[in-house]
Amino acid sequence: MSQPPPETRWLITDTGRKLLSGGPAAWLERATVGFLFLYAAAAPHSIAGTQTAWLLAMLCWVARTFVRPRPKLFRTPVDPWLLGFFVLTFLTALTSYNPEVSIGKLRAASLFTVVYLVAQNVREPRVLRALVLTLVASCALGLVHTFSTYARGRGVKLRALTAESPLRAVGFVEGDTVFSVDGAEVREPADVVRAVERERAAPRERALRHPDGTVACRWDERTACVRVYRAEMTPAANVVRDSLPAGATPEGRLGILAWTRGRDERASGFYGQYQTYAEVLQLVASLALGLLLSLRRKLSLRGALLGLALAGMVAALLLTVTRASWAGLLVSAFVVALVGASRRTLLVTAGLALPLVLAGLFVLQQKRQVGFIDTKEGSTSWRLLVWREGAEVLLGNPRHLLVGTGMDSLKRRWREWGMFDQGRQPWGHLHSTPLQIAFERGLPALLVWAAWLFVYGRMLWRLARGRLEDDRVARGLALGALGGLVGFVAAGLVHYNFGDSEVVQVFYLIMGLSLAAERFSRAGARATA
Repeated sequence: MSQPPPETRWLITDTGRKLLSGGPAAWLERATVGFLFLYAAAAPHSIAGTQTAWLLAMLCWVARTFVRPRPKLFRTPVDPWLLGFFVLTFLTALTSYNPEVSIGKLRAASLFTVVYLVAQNVREPRVLRALVLTLVASCALGLVHTFSTYARGRGVKLRALTAESPLRAVGFVEGDTVFSVDGAEVREPADVVRAVERERAAPRERALRHPDGTVACRWDERTACVRVYRAEMTPAANVVRDSLPAGATPEGRLGILAWTRGRDERASGFYGQYQTYAEVLQLVASLALGLLLSLRRKLSLRGALLGLALAGMVAALLLTVTRASWAGLLVSAFVVALVGASRRTLLVTAGLALPLVLAGLFVLQQKRQVGFIDTKEGSTSWRLLVWREGAEVLLGNPRHLLVGTGMDSLKRRWREWGMFDQGRQPWGHLHSTPLQIAFERGLPALLVWAAWLFVYGRMLWRLARGRLEDDRVARGLALGALGGLVGFVAAGLVHYNFGDSEVVQVFYLIMGLSLAAERFSRAGARATA
């Protein structure tokens, strides 16, 4: 049999033969990998796009298992712990106080299959490298939207009001930003006047609601509903439609002496939720930092592009004004530098961290008027309250310690347990990943979860310090994944980031890629042994 030409001989691998054959197996493998690229591109921006790509890739992968030759499945170091955690989650759903609710949450819990979808179907180092770079590049491109939104501004920020201003009369003050009237966004005082005085022919009353479903205010043909942004709150008030005084300008009629575009709202990317965006930025920025530090020549085009992307992600993370994610990235950066960089680079990282910390404290004071750790601040005092209440419910019943209360049972049972200060505080989750897991799924599930992440972190540590010198992207992936894991766990102490589907989709993608890199490393070690 004649040998293939030298320039194409590198293609003749097990995977290459299947692809060149063009059979059903090859097309299903191509489709699976193609949907993984779609997943990586969509993950930093859209839960709908990401989950669509996940489901399509899963469909192709499952179909592939029925086509001969059967695909080989690989074991990973996290298998017992990851699968054990899901089994315990399934059992606690069955024993939940509200099984119909908890069983419905298993769909979100099943996102762990992303880990295996990626780890089993990334079978070539070049595909691994391309997926890693796709994730980082996609997140970096999304920064254009973040910064353009900030530059453009939103709403009408009230810099100065007259004493007789109709807006002051209903409770608005200097510093508020008018976002909407009757649910429609406004961009200048003329928009506010037109919306307030617009006739409403339909007699049906409409309502503007808070995220928890409670009514902020209602509007009808007689009154308008004006909503503002005020240091993380969005109060609303009614203005009578014919109450605006006559005047030559919209500013004069509203009693506005000075105004600008509003730029106080926290950056949220395409998600529309700043905590979600901050957590995703922390994970991908850690990955970008790992890739940057793994480069042999940092003063190169690739180094410049990675540095620019990393700087943009850090700036966007600052604009989210999310303290836990800031701390997570700071811890992540020191872990990445400690494991993968020289002493000089470690000192440079520490030197760069100081001005970033000072900039963060300034942004925090300007945007939220709070300190980094401020027990008198609303969100901090609320967390301390729900942590205490959650621990009391968890420890108050042996059943809770063993199997938890069930996922999302808190939404149905919080009144029964007297939580959220007997309903005087806004209800929600417990804002701590370890506490939430123990509360919903029991202490055994929490211990298995901790063991899973420990084994994964130990694998990444060994991988980052092992045989990846010849594959700089894979080494950068290991470094960035390790830093991202540490930052994810650190932020999760005060956020329930493990319950955020958008965040865990990125986390699981990085984990699956890391497991594939670990498999390639083991195969390389056996080949050279």
